[in-house]
This record gives sequence, C-alpha cells and structure tokens, in this order.
Amino acid sequence: MNFAPPRKPRMAQDRAIVPMINVVFLLLVFFLMTASLTPPPPREITAPVAHTPLRDPQPGTLYISADGQLFFGDKTDQAALIALSAARPEEPLPILADAAYPAAELARLLPELAALGIADIRLITVQP
Repeated sequence: MNFAPPRKPRMAQDRAIVPMINVVFLLLVFFLMTASLTPPPPREITAPVAHTPLRDPQPGTLYISADGQLFFGDKTDQAALIALSAARPEEPLPILADAAYPAAELARLLPELAALGIADIRLITVQP
C-alpha cells in the first residue's frame, strides 16, 4: 500500500514560475530605462545656458569649475592636462565649464589644449 500523497503534475509547477519571470523581466527593463549611464561631474558645475539640443556630458569630458580648477577623470589641474594629453581623444573634446567661469579665462586655456594636440572642442551648455 502506498500512503504517499499523490504528486501534482510537473506542468502545473512550470506554469507557476512564468508570471514571476515576467515580473523580473519588467523590473529589469524598468531599471535599465531609468538608470543614469553617464558619470556625474566631480564637482557641482552650473553649465552656461544656450538654445541648443540638450546633451549629457560624455565620459571623456573636461570639467572646469567656477574658480578655474580643471577636472579630467579623477585628475585635477595640471595632472588633468597630462591625463588629457595621454588620452588623445579622436573626437572633439567636450568641455563643461561653470557658467561663472569667465570666457576670457577659457580662451586662455585654448592654446594649452592646442599644444596638447587638441584642436577641436565642444562647449557643453544647457537649455533654459
């Protein structure tokens, strides 16, 4: 005599996991869609305002704070320029300068960038 309870068919158990897979997949898609893929600036920088399409800073961006401090990757000031010369970007160099940083100071930085072999730059701005 067999006193064991009858076993449920295997197909019923397999169907029970499908809704959970659907929920996990939907959560994965939600988190991928809402995640930020660009790294944040190393310091709080207020970008200048312009009427152009909005773009996020790229990973190879040169950041300039309001007091003139340079950031590239995890390097600052002269070390940032040395790291920038070692990186030698093929594309135009994106620069995100604080809105309070004087344009004359930015113009003085351009010959230094040209000496490093960077002739094409893009100034990143935000929409009003």
